[in-house]
Formats: sequence, C-alpha cells, structure tokens
Amino acid sequence: MVTRRLLGHVLLSICLTLTTGAPSSELTEEDTSTQGKCTRCCDPHEYPTHPTVAPNPASGPQQDGYYPPYPMAHIHPHINITILKGDKGERGERGPHGKLGKEGPIGLQGPTGSKGDRGQAGIPGDSYKQHYSAFSVGRKKGLHSSDYYQTLVFDTTFVNLYGHFNMFKGKFYCYIPGIYYFNLNIHTWNFKETYLHIMKNDQDMVICYAQPSDRSIMQSQSIMLELQENDEVWVRLYKRERENAVYSDDVDTYVTFNGYLIKPNMD
Repeated sequence: MVTRRLLGHVLLSICLTLTTGAPSSELTEEDTSTQGKCTRCCDPHEYPTHPTVAPNPASGPQQDGYYPPYPMAHIHPHINITILKGDKGERGERGPHGKLGKEGPIGLQGPTGSKGDRGQAGIPGDSYKQHYSAFSVGRKKGLHSSDYYQTLVFDTTFVNLYGHFNMFKGKFYCYIPGIYYFNLNIHTWNFKETYLHIMKNDQDMVICYAQPSDRSIMQSQSIMLELQENDEVWVRLYKRERENAVYSDDVDTYVTFNGYLIKPNMD
C-alpha cells in the first residue's frame, strides 16, 4: 500500500512538471484539487483560464483568455531601410588632391615598337668647301754654296697645286692657314760637307746634315708646321769653314722638296 502511494506521487510530480513548468511554492485551489490525481503525459492538457504563477510571464492577456504557464517571446518589428531608397542627389564638389605617393620600382622594358614613318627632308645645308694645298719640286743640277747663306732653288716641278710654290724664289707661300707636312731629300757630294735647314720665314726649324766622306749618301728630313696666311717655307744652305754642296745631275733627280696641307684652320 505504501509503495503504491509513493509511485502515485512520483507520477503526479512528472505530470505537473510537463504541464506547468517548475513547481510553484504557492498552490491554488485547483492545484490542491488535482493533487493525488494521476495524469498521463499523453493525455490532452486542460490549461487554466487565469494566470498561473510562472517565471517571467508574458504581459497582458493572451488569445481566448489563455494564460500560458511559460513566458512568451516578444515580437519587435524590423524595417529594412534599404528598400526606402530616395532619389539620387546632386554631384558634390571635387576634393583636394592627395599627397604624392612613393615612387615605385622601375618596370620591365617593353617590346620594341614598330618602325615609324620616314620623316620629311631637312633644309639643305651650306656647301662644304674643300681646301687643298700641295707641291713637289726637284733639282737636277748640283750646287756649291758661294755665299754665307744661300736659298736652294728648284728647276723641276712635279706638283704645284694652285701655284702656291714660287719656282723663281724657291719658296712656298701659305694661302690657307693650317697644319702642313714638309719633306726634304738630298744627295751628298764626295769629300764635301752637306749642311741645310728647312726654314719658316727667317727662322731655321730643322737641319739636314752630312759630314764629308769618300762615299756619297742620301739624306732626308721631315717636319710638320702650323702656318698662318703669308708664311714662307724654304730650304737654306749654310756655308762654314768647309765647302758646302749637294749633288745632282741632268739624268736623275737627286734633290726633292715636298709639302702639303693636312688640316686647314677653319676658325
């Protein structure tokens, strides 16, 4: 008998927990009337029509005067304002320029472009004036110096461009300022001294010399000179204590004097 009563109380507690939530500390008249009554969980529930004691009950009467024994969720309406888009506004003023950024790394070289069109012809330039001056003369007669100084005169012309070498005076006259090259070739006379200078105006520049000997030889001398207009270049014999002479004959030309312009002075 005691066991049956104890089982009834356990089943009643389970049923009350499923239907009303947590047990209340205060019991109503209807609760006391149901004590000791066994109710199955699968039986239909008869909810009270007046408020019951429950934690956080929903405020206000519910539909059909029903007061649930558990709290109800509050409904809060939410409006999506993105669907309430208005008309497009006017364009604003342009903002100030930002600060200059850091210089980036150098990029890779791009591919070679296609060949461009041919450009127009330029304006014709001034014609370039060529400057030339050259001579080559020789002597077929031997010469013995009779004076202290004596000019070596030539009797054979190989080249005398524009007549810049005066055959009567034995001198080259500069008409084109610039740098010139000169060369002198002579043949010595047996047992006689050979003593000559290549002269620029009245100044001796280089010597062509051979001592007396029982055998005659060929001697040569060369020089480059920078000349101004009207400068003179010529060959001079110099007589000392011993007799000075150069050898030549009517068959061959043993003595030659040559010169030509290397670079004109255009300044």
